[in-house]
Amino acid sequence: MKLTILGGGGFRVPLVHGALLRDTSERRVTEVVLHDLDSSRLRSIEAVLTQAAQGHPHAPRVTATTDLDDALRGADFVFSAIRVGGLVGRTLDERVALDLGVLGQETTGPGGLAYALRTVPVALDIARRTRELAPDAWFINFTNPAGIVTEAMQSVLGDRVIGICDSPIALARRAIDALGLDQDATAIDYVGLNHLGWLRGLRVDGTDRLPELLADPTRLTTLEEGRLFGSDWIGSLGAIPNEYLYYYYFSREAREAITAAPQTRGEFLRDQQDAFFRHVADHPEGAEAEWRRVREERDATYMREARAEDEERDEADIAGGGYEGVALAIMAAISRGETASMILNVRGGSALPGMPDAAVVEIPCVVDGDGPHAVPAAPVTGHMLGLMQQVKAVEQLTIEAATTGSVATAVTAFALHPLVDSVSTARALVEGYRRAHPELAALFS
Repeated sequence: MKLTILGGGGFRVPLVHGALLRDTSERRVTEVVLHDLDSSRLRSIEAVLTQAAQGHPHAPRVTATTDLDDALRGADFVFSAIRVGGLVGRTLDERVALDLGVLGQETTGPGGLAYALRTVPVALDIARRTRELAPDAWFINFTNPAGIVTEAMQSVLGDRVIGICDSPIALARRAIDALGLDQDATAIDYVGLNHLGWLRGLRVDGTDRLPELLADPTRLTTLEEGRLFGSDWIGSLGAIPNEYLYYYYFSREAREAITAAPQTRGEFLRDQQDAFFRHVADHPEGAEAEWRRVREERDATYMREARAEDEERDEADIAGGGYEGVALAIMAAISRGETASMILNVRGGSALPGMPDAAVVEIPCVVDGDGPHAVPAAPVTGHMLGLMQQVKAVEQLTIEAATTGSVATAVTAFALHPLVDSVSTARALVEGYRRAHPELAALFS
């Protein structure tokens, strides 16, 4: 099988390659094509993958190209992890918002909307090229904001676009382990949008075991989410929030911590990755070792603004993720008929009452040779449903603004976001992002 990775010069590509190296099944990926606009980054990541493949006789053949059509032609699966504007764009997303006194974060709040406005037009062009050159391919989207980008691309490719994120399954796995349950025998009740969801239940033989964890502060605080939100607040919710809901429930604290830090997360990653790619260009023989060192540092500093100054992430929190494992499981289920259950970003249809049928939501799915099938969810009520509906309306307005170039629609999207405090601030945000990003200056010209 041929796998095309868009954003193939990205730092996390070796994670996907590592998952492929562990796959020894007969029907596995035999060819990987990396695509990126930056040829120097492609060379660096190729060096990492070449060194990682040593000692693996069944490693897939890896090639690289800057030609999108060549990369897509004949692909069986396409992974997309592009970053329009690069990490420089991310830092601008963060700083424009922070300078106006609102949260500056990559995917949540105004920074995420700015990121989406830049990304959706590019993603739609990729979708159209995929439809022409690889019409039978399954498109697995890692590109953030994953829910918005996936929903936009579905207008071209339909349900063959699947959005993935490792946060929900990592949360569920940590909770299952904290209760000492069998991962394979536990049914997960999780519901939400990408980076906005809640673990509502863990059922074994029809009995929900999650209340046991919620009632035990000691065990609950062994989870990263337990420490982020506190056992009292989680008990009040009756569910464990996805870590990104910290930016909603503790928005003041998050904003103050980000503002007080010497660098935003985007600035840290920009400097870290610039140093990594310079090092590999000068010392290509040590590419894989340097990648592993930098990755450990990157993982350990994730969401630092939500932790106490002296608090370090423990190994269970770091190991709980793994979007590359989710991606490999999707490919195995579709290509080999290995039915699997996972939490994905898909069109909800009738599976999630209260949300538009065409809306992409993040819910448990069963994946087989025909793709993902959303598992009907118990009704969502109260503030959870209200927050989902409001943010989904914002996401859909953002897609409209990105496809029409309407400044008024963009302002409406920003103004209706729960983390933007006034219409005047929304107008200032749109104008600030238009000045900061050439892509948005062109979109709104």
